[in-house]
Amino acid sequence: MARLCACLAETTGRARAHLESMGAVGPGHVPVGVPGAELSLVSGEPGRAAGPFTAHGRTAVGEVTLHNRRVLFAALAARGDAPPPPLDCSDGELLLHCWALLGAAGVALAEGMFVLAVLDGPDLVLIRDHVGARTLFYARADGAWAASTSLRALRRWPSLGTSVNLSAVRSFLTFAYLPGEETLLTGVREVLPGRILRLARDGGVTETVHWEPRELVEEPGPADPTGHVRDLRALLEQATAARLPEAEPAAVLLSGGIDSSLVTALAAKLHGHPVHTYSISFGDDLPNELGYSGLVASHCRTRHRILNVSGAAVAARLAEAAALLDSPVGDPLTVPNLMLAEAVAADGASVVLNGEGGDPVFGGPKNLPMLVQEMHRTPGAPWDEDRATAYLRSYRKCWTDLPVLLTAPVLEALEGAPRLERHVEPYLTPQGPGPHAMEHLLNRLLHCNLRTKGAHHILTKVERLTSSQGVEGRSPLFDRSVIDHAFATPPGYKLRGTAEKWILKEAVRDLLPATVVDRPKSGMRVPVQQWLTGPLHDLGHDLLLGRRSRQRGLFRPETIRTWLKGEGTLLPRQGGKLWLVLTLELWLRSYDI
Repeated sequence: MARLCACLAETTGRARAHLESMGAVGPGHVPVGVPGAELSLVSGEPGRAAGPFTAHGRTAVGEVTLHNRRVLFAALAARGDAPPPPLDCSDGELLLHCWALLGAAGVALAEGMFVLAVLDGPDLVLIRDHVGARTLFYARADGAWAASTSLRALRRWPSLGTSVNLSAVRSFLTFAYLPGEETLLTGVREVLPGRILRLARDGGVTETVHWEPRELVEEPGPADPTGHVRDLRALLEQATAARLPEAEPAAVLLSGGIDSSLVTALAAKLHGHPVHTYSISFGDDLPNELGYSGLVASHCRTRHRILNVSGAAVAARLAEAAALLDSPVGDPLTVPNLMLAEAVAADGASVVLNGEGGDPVFGGPKNLPMLVQEMHRTPGAPWDEDRATAYLRSYRKCWTDLPVLLTAPVLEALEGAPRLERHVEPYLTPQGPGPHAMEHLLNRLLHCNLRTKGAHHILTKVERLTSSQGVEGRSPLFDRSVIDHAFATPPGYKLRGTAEKWILKEAVRDLLPATVVDRPKSGMRVPVQQWLTGPLHDLGHDLLLGRRSRQRGLFRPETIRTWLKGEGTLLPRQGGKLWLVLTLELWLRSYDI
């Protein structure tokens, strides 16, 4: 298990020294032979980094899993002017061939989970997959560029001298994740999904977009949706089949909702080996979806396992789970997700599928507040809110509480910071980000969800927690072809009347009981409030009101005390705001910031 690290400096000696300070050069280090550049691996950290490998005068390291090798080999062979890579080459080497011979178009052809750092001539090129299934960070200091899939490696770089990025703190408290390129470390940025960055020795940065969703809806749409439904079904089968493991049972995380249920059903239909499914229980006294997950498991004849998660287990392992993430995620399911990954690994599986992606790609209920707001807007009225502001409010996190949550020095330091709305505004306006504007509001919302929550919350959480157990988490609903089809589908087929994700449900209706397909989305009831007043009570007080937290000076103690009592503006349903603050504090401690 390892992460990748790369450095571009004035001399090879300087580049090697920088990597050594990050803990990225060990006894097995292999010089790459490019003056002023070094590539290496950070051993002992959960990841799938491999390399260095070379092709056509370029050298790279990467964390690469490809799902369409045959397509890429065919595209390389079609050129006919260069020897193809050997059929048994690694996924990283194959992707490097695609970049070297086909450029950005070759990267765009690839389907999978990948990041690649390439020494290309005098430059360092950073490549990230279409949807952000794997993450890559970069920074510049002391006249050098450094990049890594390990944020901890960059944190250890003395030349950078990182501290807390207050703008990112504000973003996290608003979204419950970091929605763009900023990180919680000053000077460190994240490569955005679907992008290729070329870093020059003189500090210049050139960005190329190799893929961005495009709205290609027929106007007017066909009266009969059968063709769209049929095509989606074929793509779902193709995406699931490509992600199934070879010669071993398939593991699927099954919540009982339509998304994980359809992935389970497709795996059972397409896989030649048994299917094992895993669900979570927080106790019989809480609302849950175990009846639905059990029904799906029985219908699909899977070997089903229910993992009981207690508040005591969450309290004991919350710090561990927070430390595994490169950016904090204010999701109370983080520890349960880690325990699920452990259960999958204990059963000997190397791959686990999930149903993530259904909501941000096909229009789940999280979009309804924005659609209702649009219906009742009165532009120019004193109470009217623009779309970006309404979007921030719809998260129902700490955005409206920032004036009473953050201390006066922090608020003062943030006075000149860029507006929070910048993270979502480009997606919600008619112009859109870059050349790919979308006309329909639902598609704009889905585009925003995909590029913010999809890449910076859902996928990064899946990747880091599963990889910590040596398991690869795969998400068929985030397949590029499935996403392309979704944005070519009339919005009325995704949100049809009061039915969310209608076309997705119709595409798999024959595979699942109608009770599952037609059920309303309820989500899993996570007993956060019970945890905070029970097993996490003492931990919350010690962490948030202790000396280290007070010295950091981010939060007003009087507000924290009020929230710990369950008073003030704390969300009574889940204690979600307090959970965000606790998660952030644990993450900052794990990085010793």
